Amino acid sequence: MYHVIIGVDEDEDHAKLCAEEVAGMPGDGSEKRVTLIHSFTDNPSGASATQLAPVRAAGDVLDEAGIEFDVTESSGDPAEAIVDAGDEADADLIVIGGRKRSPAGKALFGSVTQTVILNAGRPVMVTGVPETS
Repeated sequence: MYHVIIGVDEDEDHAKLCAEEVAGMPGDGSEKRVTLIHSFTDNPSGASATQLAPVRAAGDVLDEAGIEFDVTESSGDPAEAIVDAGDEADADLIVIGGRKRSPAGKALFGSVTQTVILNAGRPVMVTGVPETS
């Protein structure tokens, strides 16, 4: 059985695309297990990850594909939370959504995707930017 960690941010399209990529991996749904993780950097309303539209959207895709999943949340640095979740679960793969950013934007603000790729001790799949119609 594959255990996949999907890092979910505030972008619903990214979350769905990540879940669709996992659903499209070889094997049927019963051969995959997913942990959806969202790291709150600011949560004044006290929401839980299961209340977030992107987490629900990814869960809907996984449900339709017959893939068992759970949801976890943390606070603080999203890249660190994703890498830690992968380590704790001894996951086979981490999946995260990519973003188009300028080189200056990456240098000034860093990149969760880049940090996960550089620090994860396991394979990382980066999905593309969702197509707009």
